[in-house]
Amino acid sequence: MKKHLSHPVFNTIADCAAQLNVDAYVIGGFVRDIFLNRPGKDIDVVTIGKGIELAELVYKKIGEDKAHLSVFKNFGTAQVKTGDIEIEFVGARKESYNRNSRKPIVENGTLADDQNRRDFTMNALAIGLSKSNFGVLLDPFGGIHDIEHKIIRTPLDPEITYSDDPLRMMRAIRFATQLNFTIESNSLEAISKTKSRISIISKERIVDELNKIILSPVPSVGFKLLSDTGLLELIFPEMMKLHGVETIDGKSHKDNFYHTLEVLDNVAKKSDNLWLRWAAILHDIAKPPTKRFEPEHGWTFHGHEVKGARMVPKIFEALRLPLNDRMKYVQKLVLLHLRPIVLAKTEITDSAVRRVLFEAGDDVDDLMALCEADITTKNPNKVKRYLHNFGLVREKLIELEEKDKLRNWQPPVSGEEIMSIFKLPPCKLVGDLKNALKDAILDGIIPNEREEALLFLNAKAKEIA
Repeated sequence: MKKHLSHPVFNTIADCAAQLNVDAYVIGGFVRDIFLNRPGKDIDVVTIGKGIELAELVYKKIGEDKAHLSVFKNFGTAQVKTGDIEIEFVGARKESYNRNSRKPIVENGTLADDQNRRDFTMNALAIGLSKSNFGVLLDPFGGIHDIEHKIIRTPLDPEITYSDDPLRMMRAIRFATQLNFTIESNSLEAISKTKSRISIISKERIVDELNKIILSPVPSVGFKLLSDTGLLELIFPEMMKLHGVETIDGKSHKDNFYHTLEVLDNVAKKSDNLWLRWAAILHDIAKPPTKRFEPEHGWTFHGHEVKGARMVPKIFEALRLPLNDRMKYVQKLVLLHLRPIVLAKTEITDSAVRRVLFEAGDDVDDLMALCEADITTKNPNKVKRYLHNFGLVREKLIELEEKDKLRNWQPPVSGEEIMSIFKLPPCKLVGDLKNALKDAILDGIIPNEREEALLFLNAKAKEIA
């Protein structure tokens, strides 16, 4: 293991530990990632006592001009940053938990105590940093075996591990999704048994793990685990309502939960944009409340895009997601996600494409990516036809954008100018003229140019008057 400790900082830690006469170990994610062949820049060092003192001495040895020290006395930890490396120092500890909090009662402990409190066997791996055991691997729970066999397992009884800190349930599913690992059966069963404990975890911490699941290569893996264990019902009930198929008179609708996961995975293949992935998750979120059965047509979801857009702010607020331009971006894509699909099914008119371009603005490319991801039919002829038509829509978007400059469109004559030209106070007539001008440009009646707009407004004002 010594070859993995080649960075000079490890020898510095070893020298400082010897000077303080304490044992030190690198533990957790850095060690795990050695066996996952992932480079690690964040290093956790545990000492048998004197964690902060060790950090302060390492900082002095590296030099104040080459490192930065942060001490968190309330938590008994300290951090040293040097170059692109961050080292977190803490004394070994054992923990006990109050049932109503994930904040442990902490006492000084041994290395074994510290490894016992870790969430998963792969995160309990440690490497000695003292002179006597420098580079020696300590693996008390078979973490290497579990990494090699792609297993998520807790060091101790999983029900106790998850009950003590319920966020570990989300972390287990997140690691399984990110790494393509399997959660060991007893551990998976324990998540289902202790799922209600998630209620003591803050929404911010839950959504942080949820976002990491969403940003995984195949996020559907995590959502299926969240659903199967019952966690999804507790943290995101609106999504669970997408589950299920109903049949009347031999007519069924698709399971919108699994359809949504297909769309999410399709988007994940195209983009690592978290908020585009959220748009995929929420694009059909209003199908349950808009579902109707019409004997002549079967199942319908009329207006689900409009209702879905209205649901986005409430969902973002409930999950403590940002209520800023990111929310508005998701809301816009949910509202517009059917527009290109309609275009792809019918004759593509310039007017309809202009309106999509006008309403989507700079997000039109992401809208098209979402719509293409929404093709989940198993009929290869339909897929081919839709993709061909989407290609035509994209070509038309490029053509009209170059010609009409409608992306993030601003009217060539503003409302203030209309009031000045026609000597009008703020009134309904000003709004009518603005809307008539917008429609004339989007319908291709006049070009998106100021002189043509002024001529049109003069004629329209006379007509209305």
